[in-house]
Amino acid sequence: MERASIRSYTLRGDRMTRAQSLAMSQSWDKYCVEIKSQLDLSQIFPDKSQVILEIGSGMGEATAAIAQANPQTGYVAIEMHAPGLAALLILINQLELKNVKLIREDATYLLANFIPDNSLAGIHLLFPDPWPKNRQHKRRIVQSEFVELIANKLKPGGFIHIATDWQPYADWIRDRFAANLKFTGGVVDRPSWRVLSKFEGQGLRKGHLVTDFRYVRV
Repeated sequence: MERASIRSYTLRGDRMTRAQSLAMSQSWDKYCVEIKSQLDLSQIFPDKSQVILEIGSGMGEATAAIAQANPQTGYVAIEMHAPGLAALLILINQLELKNVKLIREDATYLLANFIPDNSLAGIHLLFPDPWPKNRQHKRRIVQSEFVELIANKLKPGGFIHIATDWQPYADWIRDRFAANLKFTGGVVDRPSWRVLSKFEGQGLRKGHLVTDFRYVRV
């Protein structure tokens, strides 16, 4: 699969704080995964019971907290924003996490080309960009093609958990998964493991309603 001409993310500035720059220079090689061929997840995390993909880890606070609470699980954080990856590296070092690896790549491109079929126990997609304007809807990461793609990458019984604070996007997500017979599930209560990130807190203060979805691969 070639890189899509339509991106589901915005490339923001890469200006970093001194601490973030230091984390990148000192820790990136230790925790990053270089993409050269299909990933062997069992080789990346040989001592972990399962591997979960974190699509769009942002500034890393949620990913770090989830990984700290679940040391038996390996987490691969996918993010394009360099300062966000650097912030996650700082948290990894502070919390001495041994179960997080980082990849700077477009998630859909990565899934299509470098993640083996039937290899993931789960996917977390927390607060993807809702692209609210009608002309922007083609940029939403959750499309029918994306749903079919992750169906191939998840193990049978594997899951994707999605959270959004934009109700029209929640309706969009529900419709696309309902149309794919490889998934069961739907809206669920907020899970205890999903920590409150700064981004979510801002949305809640604005009165946004957060919807959580959990879909399981049949």
